[in-house]
Amino acid sequence: MDVKARFNVADLGQADAQPMVFAHGFGCDQHMWRHVAPRFEDRFRVVLYDHVGAGGSDLGAYDPVRYDSLAGYADDLLLLCREMDLRDVVFVGHSVSGMIGVLAAVAEPERFAKLVLVAPSPRYIDDGTYVGGFSKADIAELLDSLESNYLGWSSAMAPVIMGNGERPELGDELTESFCRTDPRIARQFARVTFMSDNRADLAKVSQPTLVLQCRQDVIAPVAVGQYVADAIAGSRLVLLDATGHCPNLSAPDATAAAIAEFVSD
Repeated sequence: MDVKARFNVADLGQADAQPMVFAHGFGCDQHMWRHVAPRFEDRFRVVLYDHVGAGGSDLGAYDPVRYDSLAGYADDLLLLCREMDLRDVVFVGHSVSGMIGVLAAVAEPERFAKLVLVAPSPRYIDDGTYVGGFSKADIAELLDSLESNYLGWSSAMAPVIMGNGERPELGDELTESFCRTDPRIARQFARVTFMSDNRADLAKVSQPTLVLQCRQDVIAPVAVGQYVADAIAGSRLVLLDATGHCPNLSAPDATAAAIAEFVSD
């Protein structure tokens, strides 16, 4: 199997250095890391990839059964690491990829050195005292809207998710990214993402972990970031003075600085 072609892998930086793997969120691709990842190429082997179904990945490799849960995406991450012989990995995952990284690190803890979770959420739906940010009705409405008119949903929701209304070009970029994604695949990935519940997996994480959270995020509010940090023993929560769900685009300097400090410890 040619994993580099399957996942559209970019293998950059220092070939013999510690690997740093960047994974993107829903509706995005590795291009979303372009303002952050290059800053680590002088010290790390920087590996970026696209989830199957996104970006330049091999769409023919998409299997709706395999990708009917986040476990399929975590298996892909582990496959990538095995095939490229990546060890002592610093994993940087945005949004849903944070939980994908958590699942992979729990499955093969010896392969991962540190985790960086950018705007993660282990559960989007409120549950008792747990605040996920959405009610069951909210998520049902979101998924129904996405199911019936994906392009319309993308145009309406991307600017809201991005935030930073004074910088409309950011919302436009996320809209375009959503619209490039195959609607059939996007609909399933959205359902898998927003219906997932990985709260129980957090306590199994043994790696030093950085949780990066924006002060205003409609998808993953501060309470969610705090929950993740509290659930992972010894983790560190950093609140970025940023708005929206994609600080890798809206606040790359602050995002990169926080990651750099963490990986330098």
